[in-house]
Amino acid sequence: MPTSKCPECEEEVYVDADSEQGDSVTCDECGSGLVVVGLDPIELDLKSETDDPYDENLDSLEYEDDRY
Repeated sequence: MPTSKCPECEEEVYVDADSEQGDSVTCDECGSGLVVVGLDPIELDLKSETDDPYDENLDSLEYEDDRY
């Protein structure tokens, strides 16, 4: 199984062999959300807020209309 280093804590992170660019993984050591940005070799970057447009964390949304 391919590995890469977590950019946050430098721990080895295992990545599925069939992973594709843009796939999400989590560092088991520090819990950081990571995204696969390179495949040969495997490269990981910290996942940003904009990487997951379907994030269900509604607490962070701001509404312009007070009806909500």
